[in-house]
Amino acid sequence: MAPKPQPLEEGTKAPAFKSKTHTGEEIKLSDFKGQHLLLYFYPKDNTPGCTKQAQNLQTNLKKLAAQNIAVVGVSPDDNDSHQRFAEKHKLAFPLLPDPDRKIIEKYGVWGEKKNYGKVYMGLQRTSFLIDGSGIIQHVFKRPKTNEHTEEILSWLKANT
Repeated sequence: MAPKPQPLEEGTKAPAFKSKTHTGEEIKLSDFKGQHLLLYFYPKDNTPGCTKQAQNLQTNLKKLAAQNIAVVGVSPDDNDSHQRFAEKHKLAFPLLPDPDRKIIEKYGVWGEKKNYGKVYMGLQRTSFLIDGSGIIQHVFKRPKTNEHTEEILSWLKANT
């Protein structure tokens, strides 16, 4: 049996990444220096939970921006899938295609999952709130898809 993924912990340096977004723009972790980054990992475009999570973040993008938080989503889907997902749901934040799981594995969110008694390998829904100096401030493990923004803002209020 494969080991469970070990997401990075709070207080550690976030692994650097560089990738093209679904729009073709290249971004890297250091582009977010001086602001918070919510790097959220989700299993699959256009599935119920992942769609709810993306819509929740999109609806509350201004609230997050008011707290100096940028949002970037990552999943193992390819660029075409991300383009369709972003267009269909009018997402105004970047999505990073990671079909080879380089970023996903750097952040420790790929591992064994169970669903209805079936065991398989997959992405563990996890979000990392990274500060402007690249340090992980908080790890949201298995966030509530339709309440994710509220979880983030509540954590910020209690910890800043």
